[in-house]
Amino acid sequence: MKATHPVLFHEVQRFRDVWWVMVLVFGLAAVQWWIFLMPILTGAPVGNNPAPDAVALVFWLLFGVGLPAFFLALRLEVDVYPDAVAIRYAPLFERTIARYEIAVVELRRYGPIREFGGWGIRGFGGRIAYNVRGNEGVELTLTDGRQVLIGSGRAEELAGAISSIV
Repeated sequence: MKATHPVLFHEVQRFRDVWWVMVLVFGLAAVQWWIFLMPILTGAPVGNNPAPDAVALVFWLLFGVGLPAFFLALRLEVDVYPDAVAIRYAPLFERTIARYEIAVVELRRYGPIREFGGWGIRGFGGRIAYNVRGNEGVELTLTDGRQVLIGSGRAEELAGAISSIV
């Protein structure tokens, strides 16, 4: 949502701030770089049944370059405007919830793994969560009964901003 009116709240959260995600992502990338570069540098194949060069190149591009670049670009942006709440899980997803769609605003602690199966865009049934880390957020109950949880490092401020427009 491109605003022509004031932003009441703005927050950006990134996966790269979560150290264990970056260890996993860059660990996998390092393995792909090693598998790709060892035959080039030493002339010796990696493993007992090495993949053809084209397959190794595709896997290196996907997991050695693409996956780290994707996680570095991935971010959750939340903006509260006088007439709506905009949620962007860039570069994947964008959702705008108009203020008239929001029935209840609740500041709450939640269990990301227990309640939603982890972090990211998660949910099932009429309940969805957008989160990157932590266990605090704002849950919106919409007028149609669906629930949207927005994880936030500044949950109290977010709840206050959303409450002020409802």
